[in-house]
Amino acid sequence: MSTIGVSVVICVYTEDRWADILAAVASVRAQTHPALETLLVVDHHPVLLERLRSEYKETEGVRVLPNAGPRGLSAGRNTGIAASRGEVVAFLDDDAVAERDWLRRFADPYSDPRVLAVGGRAVPVWSSGRRPAWFPEEFDWVVGCSYRGLPPGRVRVRNILGGNASFRRTAFDVVGGFATGIGRDGSKRPMGGEETDLCIRLSRARPDAILLMDDRAVIHHKVPEAREHFGYFRTRTYAEGLSKALVARSVGAGKGLESERRYTTRVLPAGVARGLRDQLLARPGGARRAAAIVAGVLTAAGGYLVGSARARRTGTTFAVVPIRVDQVERAA
Repeated sequence: MSTIGVSVVICVYTEDRWADILAAVASVRAQTHPALETLLVVDHHPVLLERLRSEYKETEGVRVLPNAGPRGLSAGRNTGIAASRGEVVAFLDDDAVAERDWLRRFADPYSDPRVLAVGGRAVPVWSSGRRPAWFPEEFDWVVGCSYRGLPPGRVRVRNILGGNASFRRTAFDVVGGFATGIGRDGSKRPMGGEETDLCIRLSRARPDAILLMDDRAVIHHKVPEAREHFGYFRTRTYAEGLSKALVARSVGAGKGLESERRYTTRVLPAGVARGLRDQLLARPGGARRAAAIVAGVLTAAGGYLVGSARARRTGTTFAVVPIRVDQVERAA
């Protein structure tokens, strides 16, 4: 078994997910490869900060910290990185639970010094108890989960998915951390893309770096009822288009859209064909799934065009806000 020490960072921002946060922490504490520590980083929410500190004040290996940077997921993750002590830093969403061998699957590949990142598979847990008949598996990224079209097994990838991810600590010495201006920032618009930007910057800085996806490193990600509706689907796909425009501006359209081109030209047409076939076979939701794929592509494309034009007009820039250990200690 690997002896690599792994720090787990869980970024939290709302009391509405209290039970989910407790479940996430409990799943980390039940790992077959024990975490070196679990860091709960609270995003500018003093009440939640104190409540979590009270909850875990006598729990060994769990630390509760305030986000020492600007509001948003990127700075929250960077705070966790600065405060962590592990050779590897793993990230788990606050509304997900990890299977018991999650960290073991993450830790094992790091025996190869060229491996700088390992991601895993996120399985949706639908609040209604089952996948909506119209919701295409090709768009499970809309609800923060792995989607149809990702390669199976343990394979090299351009980028890993942020809600189920790990990085060697030295990777952050190379690229600094997650960039602000990309990803979620506490606003109502469900942006993303900060992990894609980081992974592309990392591969550019270290061309020999290996980034892996291992679908045996599994988490189960809760999908709230509000996200099972087409209105959220449309909002999230539009926001993804905006996000991809920001990523493309940050790292260039070539790398920024490399994987998306294959997804759009191969995976999605196959999904439409599958939906139409299911309709012909009288299987539930086939035509609606096909229509949702087309709608998702058009909405994301619209977001990308708007985001590109807006970025050119405003001269949007991105930066990694450096967070030092002493800043974390002062904030704590």
